[in-house]
Amino acid sequence: MAQALGYDDTPVLPDSEYRVHDGTRPQPRVVTPGQDGAPPSDAAVLFDGTDLSAWEACDGGAAPWKVEDGVMEVVPRSGSIRTREALGDIQLHLEWAAPSVVEKDGQGRGNSGVFLMGRYEIQVLDGYDNPTYADGITAAVYGQYPPLVNACRQPGAWQTYDLVWLGPRFDGETVTRPACVTLFHNGVLVHHHRTLIGPTAHRTIKPYSPHPETGPLQLQDHGDPVRFRNIWYRALADG
Repeated sequence: MAQALGYDDTPVLPDSEYRVHDGTRPQPRVVTPGQDGAPPSDAAVLFDGTDLSAWEACDGGAAPWKVEDGVMEVVPRSGSIRTREALGDIQLHLEWAAPSVVEKDGQGRGNSGVFLMGRYEIQVLDGYDNPTYADGITAAVYGQYPPLVNACRQPGAWQTYDLVWLGPRFDGETVTRPACVTLFHNGVLVHHHRTLIGPTAHRTIKPYSPHPETGPLQLQDHGDPVRFRNIWYRALADG
């Protein structure tokens, strides 16, 4: 006789049909974690080092950046790129590296950006020993919130962003749920369930304006040859 998985004489959990330790409660689906930097088994890969087939120019044309040795690199002044797919609430992983040779400072040093839904920027910048305005440093929610700490590695080193993104929700013109992000930079928590005040912008504040629940992930061409690799996401059904 099979051993019971749980109990049927425990209290019912609030806002649930299940009891504490309920043996009939559905089991979580199995996801195989990645090893040595590989994505988990249920991830959708946006860049695996081979080509830019998942990406396009922001005008809908072919993505103009170059791919070499498993890395995509910004071709300065060629234009930003975006995913062909529209994404909603996600867990996102990407790796990036600023140029190893330092030629400028402040916002001119290894500048790019990760735009969630094409509207909400997480700053990419060589922020290692590089003073600039706090809400524009590496891993800032650009123009809104500095990171909790500066976890930037030296110029040229590969860096990681791991984030959980919950996009905004609207009822007509009313915001029913503002956008929210949790971000780890190089494994260090730099934003914890950070609520955004609206789309990010340079030198101004933008209010929320109703938009779809999905949008493309955009990587910015800010004139610097920033490199990217190993980009994947997991859709969050219960965001």
